[in-house]
Amino acid sequence: MNINSVFPSKYLKAADLQGRDVMVTIERVTLEDLAGNGDDKDVKPVVYFKGKTSGLGLNKTNANTIADLYGPETDNWIGRAITLFPTHTDFNGR
Repeated sequence: MNINSVFPSKYLKAADLQGRDVMVTIERVTLEDLAGNGDDKDVKPVVYFKGKTSGLGLNKTNANTIADLYGPETDNWIGRAITLFPTHTDFNGR
């Protein structure tokens, strides 16, 4: 059994890239509730890519990296290319 198939997500994970760098084109950026309820809601930007169904929930590092390339206004990111690469980061202390 592949543990990644047991816990599917609508957001991209490092495992989804299968160890490869992937060039993608930004289609849209939305704000979404990624975790929590009520006062504990965690609303973050999510970037969606042309031809892909899963979005990438941005942490501050990823958002700033894209902003360094294309500016802080997310509308200016539409149609721009970025390369996704597999790595692991901490989330909620894990």
